[in-house]
Amino acid sequence: MPLTDPSLFIGSYPFRHVPHPDPDVLVRVMDREGIDHAWVGHLPSAFHRDPAAGNAELHKALEPYRARLAPAPAVRPDFPGWERALDEAVAGGAAAIRVYPPQWRLAPGDAGLGDLAIASGEHKLPLVLTVRFEDLRQRHPLDTAGDVTAAAVRSLARADEMVRLVVCAAGKDFIEEVHWGLTPDEQSRVLWDISWIWGPPEDHLAKLFRTIGPSRFVFGSQWPLRLVQAPRANLELLPDDFVGATLGDPAALYR
Repeated sequence: MPLTDPSLFIGSYPFRHVPHPDPDVLVRVMDREGIDHAWVGHLPSAFHRDPAAGNAELHKALEPYRARLAPAPAVRPDFPGWERALDEAVAGGAAAIRVYPPQWRLAPGDAGLGDLAIASGEHKLPLVLTVRFEDLRQRHPLDTAGDVTAAAVRSLARADEMVRLVVCAAGKDFIEEVHWGLTPDEQSRVLWDISWIWGPPEDHLAKLFRTIGPSRFVFGSQWPLRLVQAPRANLELLPDDFVGATLGDPAALYR
């Protein structure tokens, strides 16, 4: 099965230097790691008051690489005219829509977020949420946004039967708090990337595969903020009984 990473970014990070956050380097990294396709976000846009300019930059930067790099632009539902921004994302061939509730100070259960989730679902576009960009202990003092909350994810999963979510950069405890608080039907609408799930010696990834199932998880790396080799290594270090286990496919969420 072709491997799609929904958690990649291009662009700079405001709180520290990240090397080579460019699409040409990203494609080379994907070639090296056997990643076929990516849903790419514009990293600075998460911290911009208005993501529109960043979305335009994202589309322009990815244009030469569209066979493998699909844009995942940001849409801010508390801004007037967000419906137009969503329509532009659809027209531009977006693979998904990114939202950043903590950075935009949107509370769990925010009505605008729910409306955006439903509208995106009507276009068969999943929402991508990034729980965190860095560990709390590593953050710059000016980075005060906090993490996406479990309540926010549950609220979006319950918004409508057409809503699909890909939640990136979540750890084991967060995943369990959300997953076991949802109905089986709601659980089926949520995929989790493995970028922040520990392998040995904690073996969090193996434990989650046993309790939730590998099909609810997708490959994710959070490049350029994290190394692509880390989730690769954690998959290779799974116990022998997981040999041949198949991860979920974010591109198949609406099939």
